[in-house]
Amino acid sequence: MSRRALPALVVGSLLIGAGTLALGPLAHGQIGDFAKQERGRQLVAAGDCEACHTAQDGRPFAGNRPIETPFGTIYSANITPDPETGIGAWTEAQFYRAMHEGIASDGRRLYPAFPYPWFTRATREDVDDIRAYLRTLEPVRSVQRPSEFAWPLNHRFAMAGWNGLFFTPGEFVPDKNKSAEWNRGAYLVEGLGHCGACHTPKDVFGAAKTSQSYQGSEIQNWFAPNLTDDSRTGLGSWSEQDIVGFLKTGRNQRTTAYGPMAPVIEDSTSKMTDSDLKAIAVYLKSLPASPAEAAATPAANVMMAGKNIYIDQCSACHQLGGDGVPKMFPSLKGSAAVQSRQPLSVVRLVLNGGHGASGPGNPTAFSMPSFGWKLSDDQIAAVTTYIRNAWGNKADPVEAGDVKALRSSVEAKTSAY
Repeated sequence: MSRRALPALVVGSLLIGAGTLALGPLAHGQIGDFAKQERGRQLVAAGDCEACHTAQDGRPFAGNRPIETPFGTIYSANITPDPETGIGAWTEAQFYRAMHEGIASDGRRLYPAFPYPWFTRATREDVDDIRAYLRTLEPVRSVQRPSEFAWPLNHRFAMAGWNGLFFTPGEFVPDKNKSAEWNRGAYLVEGLGHCGACHTPKDVFGAAKTSQSYQGSEIQNWFAPNLTDDSRTGLGSWSEQDIVGFLKTGRNQRTTAYGPMAPVIEDSTSKMTDSDLKAIAVYLKSLPASPAEAAATPAANVMMAGKNIYIDQCSACHQLGGDGVPKMFPSLKGSAAVQSRQPLSVVRLVLNGGHGASGPGNPTAFSMPSFGWKLSDDQIAAVTTYIRNAWGNKADPVEAGDVKALRSSVEAKTSAY
């Protein structure tokens, strides 16, 4: 999995009540343009802009990272200050219009793979600060590759109709009945953080299903988990400090960040202050639990086969009782990620392995080895079914056909890039 994966949860450092960044006291003389650029630097890190706008082995912010969508592949734009291929010639008003309305400087409609449906909630001051920082970057000449969409989506005018149906521009409006901390978290999650871009399911038109907000969604052959207060598949059993610790270091006593979430931790959330992360935790813990879903009971012979494979292949790290080893190997017992509505992530990790997030708070992250080379589709289905239903866990069984399909999909996309 490329480190430049599409972010699943991204957050920022903003003071909602005053509409400015919560940076703490500025050093003497840090005023004017420098202060504006510094605020923009932190906002750019908060929005994880570099990850999406940097191709693998490419120049930072120069674009052309392939972003997979259900409708084809789009390549990110160059946001360095190059005047011809980047945003160097864009005015503040043009940049704000792109963030707020999804319209480029030349009037072209942007695709919502650029998450303007969420960025529209950012304040004008914050957007201006982002632009101020981007203008300090080294200009890089990099022509954006055309999107690989079928007709009529290859014509951007189609986005006018999409916007008319699914998009309402407008800056964030604080809820006067909520605390300043809750509003701060809401602004981050719903705005620059664009958490719903990954964690909310989408309909056939690629629009967020607002009736299922934050209940988890498939992305790049992973499953962005449920962020609601569901006790089995969401954050219901997590404390606010569990959330803060996870976003700060990429792990806590319950889980470890793998897949698209790992670079989000590394490039974005690990750089935020504890007060920023606490505000996000407060808001996430306020999301009502998603409706309970009944899970099918797995066959006894499948559970037995899965248990034997688990004992032989997995228990050395994750322990016989699924408890894992604190700060080393994540617990599988009671894991919301393991019990997710879709088993994509746990199957993907068994198939292909993964690298946990690393950073200042977790410099020596452990990796999950791949077992796809030595376990068959039936064996992976059995062991993941066991993991999802042992030690009090409860989730639908995994079918061998689903493992085969995921294996083929990952191999096809890996060879394409």
